[in-house]
Amino acid sequence: MDTDELRRFVLVRLAEDEERLAQEKLPLLDEAEGRGRLRIIRSDDGSGLLLLPGPIQAAEERVPVPFPEKFPLLRAEVEQTHDEALLRLLAAAYDTHHDWQEEWR
Repeated sequence: MDTDELRRFVLVRLAEDEERLAQEKLPLLDEAEGRGRLRIIRSDDGSGLLLLPGPIQAAEERVPVPFPEKFPLLRAEVEQTHDEALLRLLAAAYDTHHDWQEEWR
């Protein structure tokens, strides 16, 4: 697998989500989170975020991290990480995009 290609895919999708938010549309990442495909929560000490697959609590018990707060942290992490699992999890939020590749599942 080409993790650089996967990284580029995620970074472009995050940028598109930032544009969606500026247009007052729901970012696709937030939509995927709302459907329970992944969770982005604050770390226990509040210094960062944790990215986890699927919901662990009922949706009404979760407090979503606002996109403007999580966007710069996710972008920085994606730019620096070598963790293929993290990249795949984020990419899966955008699996309906025409550039999505099945091998990333």
